[in-house]
Amino acid sequence: MTGICSGRVAVVTGAGRGLGRAHALALAAEGAKVVVNDLGVGLDGAAETDGPAQRVVDEIRALGGEAVAHGGDIATTDGAASLVTTALEAFGRLDTLVNNAGFLRDRMLVNLDEDDWDAVMRVHLKGHFLPLKHAAEHWRAEAKGGRTPQARVVTTSSGAGLLGSVGQGNYSAAKAGIIGLTLVAAAEMGRYGIQVNAIAPAARTRMTEHTFAETMAAPGEGGFDAMAPENVSPLVVWLGSAASTGVTGRVFEVEGGRITVMEGWRPGPTADKGARWSPAEAGGAALGLLAASETPRPVYGTR
Repeated sequence: MTGICSGRVAVVTGAGRGLGRAHALALAAEGAKVVVNDLGVGLDGAAETDGPAQRVVDEIRALGGEAVAHGGDIATTDGAASLVTTALEAFGRLDTLVNNAGFLRDRMLVNLDEDDWDAVMRVHLKGHFLPLKHAAEHWRAEAKGGRTPQARVVTTSSGAGLLGSVGQGNYSAAKAGIIGLTLVAAAEMGRYGIQVNAIAPAARTRMTEHTFAETMAAPGEGGFDAMAPENVSPLVVWLGSAASTGVTGRVFEVEGGRITVMEGWRPGPTADKGARWSPAEAGGAALGLLAASETPRPVYGTR
């Protein structure tokens, strides 16, 4: 380990299991003191009785690191604000926020209940916005006080947010929204020393191991486990460190040993009449432009 995060304090949401746990352990291994947040709920967001956040804290401490547990609901104002308070009270500072918490309620759109839509939007999108807002308020106050931070935020989108995923309309919409939030936050917050980037990871977690069972299966003995969540964490650690200075407003797809910079929406073929089109003319122009454009990547779950 290089100690790339030595002296830094990181908050990781949804860090009791899966990707969040891997991120928390990796940050601690590189010298960060970690606030491990997890509400302790099931895959669908229903309450559970165990305490996964404290178990990860115990793992970090057993390895010689420093960590504290936070069991608040980060999709509430009080819960999100207390993330910052916990970091300051336990370790005296906050440098990195990794927004990772989420769960699934998958249905085809015609079968998707309003409550399932709202619940997924709440944990993924609101659960990104509120911690980001409260951390940014703290860092802005630091900057205005003459103590410009080297603050880092890593948000968690998904291939579903980039391309869509059949049976996951709520999740796909929330994850696409996170990308929009990331881009705006990076543009607004740079003046305060805050960098904001997104990852779109593919890894074996509670949310993927059954839905994509064949893809997520572990290899035989001795093979590279490409879907292990620990493969995603090195980039998260780097983005959360001072070493990533100058990198902001970017989206990275991360899977196994592969890192890809996602380039998003860019203008493709264009036609300009210089005057108003008729519907027939607009349709003809659109068909010509589509013929000259690149074929979109398919939505996940289609052939």
